[in-house]
Amino acid sequence: MFAVLKTGGKQYKVASGDVLRVEKLAADAGEKIQFNEILMVGSTVGAPFVAGAAVQAEVIDQIKGDKVINFVKRRRKHSSKRTVGHRQQLTLVRITDILESGADKSGVKAAIGAGSAPKAAAPAAAPKAAKAAPVAAAAGADDLTAITGVGPAAAKKLNEAGITTYAQLAAVDAASFEAVKVKPEWVEQAKELAK
Repeated sequence: MFAVLKTGGKQYKVASGDVLRVEKLAADAGEKIQFNEILMVGSTVGAPFVAGAAVQAEVIDQIKGDKVINFVKRRRKHSSKRTVGHRQQLTLVRITDILESGADKSGVKAAIGAGSAPKAAAPAAAPKAAKAAPVAAAAGADDLTAITGVGPAAAKKLNEAGITTYAQLAAVDAASFEAVKVKPEWVEQAKELAK
């Protein structure tokens, strides 16, 4: 039986006992891993992956690929040349099992690329929320930036002037208010939002 698996942006046709050189995986030598992105098992084709299928493998070693040299030379007088070398980090694995179903219950660690460690979503979302909403002066304050034309800077000035809710902004006389230049459209929108 054979399977087609996807890892590191490449596809590999494998059978039990095959040895593969794949993009670096976050696993140590001797560790057992499982590839869950299976495109095909025998004659069963998945869309996009075959459900419940997996390929289990044992990590043999972490190696480096052959050195690739990129040499650039520009002809003519006063030209330049540049040499850059690169050795790709690879993982050597031996395919041990091809599972057509029951991959979730196997208990084997999923193969994850070395550069794709899971990132914490909660800390990243907190700074965005802090930027989007201006600091409210009171606990019962409204988000004044919901009014068209009122940005974070104008909302901050309105908060400093003592206007923190839509009802307070709706009661302001736009012509006579001195602390901040209030536009009549803001007052109209505040009346609609205060309802």
